[in-house]
Amino acid sequence: MSEPSSGRPDIRDTDESWPVLSSRDIHRDDWVVAVREDTITRPEGGEPFDRLVVEHPGAAMVLAIDDEHRVLVLSQYRHPVRERVYQLPAGVLDEPGESPLEVAKRELREEAEYAAASWTPLISYLVSPGFTDQRFHVFLARELSHVGRGDFELEHEEMDLVTEWVRFTDLLDDVTAGRVEDGGLVTAVLAYNVKSRRGEL
Repeated sequence: MSEPSSGRPDIRDTDESWPVLSSRDIHRDDWVVAVREDTITRPEGGEPFDRLVVEHPGAAMVLAIDDEHRVLVLSQYRHPVRERVYQLPAGVLDEPGESPLEVAKRELREEAEYAAASWTPLISYLVSPGFTDQRFHVFLARELSHVGRGDFELEHEEMDLVTEWVRFTDLLDDVTAGRVEDGGLVTAVLAYNVKSRRGEL
C-alpha cells in the first residue's frame, strides 16, 4: 500500500476482476433486478467456487433540506422487512442514458412533489458488495419549492406513502439511536453531518 506525502495510507477502492469460468442466470425478467451465479477462481488459479450476484443498475437518493434545516422524509411499507420504514426520496437508474442527478430530480418530484434549485453530490456508496453490484448516489437538494407530480401516479405500496418534515438534529438523533435503519437514509444523514461540520457544504 502506497504512502502519500501526508504519511497516511492511501485508502481507496480499485478496479479488479477475477477470472469467471462460467455464468448462468438464476432469475431474469423485465424488471430491473436479476440474479446470476458465477463460477470464479483466484487470479493465480486454484479450486473454482460459486458466487451469487444480484444485478442492479444503481439508484439515486435525495437528502432534501429546507430553509428551516428540516429534512423531507417518506414513510412506506416495505414487504421484505415487514415494516413501515422511514426513507428518503429515491429511485432506480432504469432509463438508458439517464444520469443519477436526473433520476434524483425525477424522484423528488414524483414521490414528494418538490423541486430544488440547488443540487450537490453528497456521497456514493456500494450497498452490499458481497452479493450485489448496486450503487447508490446521494444528492443534497436545497432551495426547495412545492410542485406537482405531473402525470406520475402512485401505485401499490406507494399509494400508502406518507411525507413528513423532520428537523435535521432530531433525525440525526433518530439515526444514532437506531430508531430509523434504512441504509440510504443513515448514510446520507451521517455524511451530511460530517461534511457540514467540516464546512464542505
